[in-house]
Amino acid sequence: MNYKDITIGIVTYKSEKVLFKCLKSIKKINKIIIYDNSNDIILKNKVKSKYPKIKYILSKKNLGYGNANNEIIKECKTKYLLILNPDTVLNKSCESELLKSINKKNLDFSIIAPLSQDKNFGLIFKDSDLKKRGIFETNYVKGFALLLDVKIIKKIGMFDKNIFLYFEEIDLCKRLRVNNYKIYVNTNAKIYHKAAKSSNIGFEFEKCRHWHWMWSSVYYKKKNSEYLEVLINFVPLVFTSVLKMIFYTLIFQKKKILINYMRFSGTLNALVGKNSWYRPN
Repeated sequence: MNYKDITIGIVTYKSEKVLFKCLKSIKKINKIIIYDNSNDIILKNKVKSKYPKIKYILSKKNLGYGNANNEIIKECKTKYLLILNPDTVLNKSCESELLKSINKKNLDFSIIAPLSQDKNFGLIFKDSDLKKRGIFETNYVKGFALLLDVKIIKKIGMFDKNIFLYFEEIDLCKRLRVNNYKIYVNTNAKIYHKAAKSSNIGFEFEKCRHWHWMWSSVYYKKKNSEYLEVLINFVPLVFTSVLKMIFYTLIFQKKKILINYMRFSGTLNALVGKNSWYRPN
């Protein structure tokens, strides 16, 4: 296998501030697909003027992270797809180290993830894993940089279409492991991730983030646990959010009222079985 067998996929949403740094860090992989959830024709023209070979897809509506990546997976013609957040920057050796992973004998993988600058590669891992070097198996990896075996990902149904934001990669990793596919980290493939900087929309993004974090948390728990356990875990959070809204109303903290309302709304909507509906402006 060589670099021609890898496509890079990037989902953007009002990400001009960070996107060009990401693209500049890509040195060896030539096939790149960008899926723009903000339908930004101006950004598309800027990207195409500098990188004419990039396939740039404008979405008529914001599909969310997982569904937009599903569209990239459908467009991908290579065996492997490297999903990147637009706020990532690849280390000089990242691409070559990921290629070594692909060509490593007897390494049967569904996902390989690089190591981020803060060593925060996994969502659930043992402390002892932080001392490991090279390639090792893990349970979960974060979604900002994932090298996927496209055939396997398609086989298990890609990202859950019901999730707009957050927990997409946790759900994907869970289904992969249930189906006996392996997930690895390559600590020699390094990447810089400027967390929570992929969209430049300020407080609107903060509201969106809190709503979807709670909705997706409940949805994922409902999908993988008994409903009584879900109620025990999340009903107290509903009441906590209400109490906080009352408190912040009394001291005139408008932004904190709105944040807690979003957490309340996201949790309650998921508990009663409503689809994810809140979208940033």
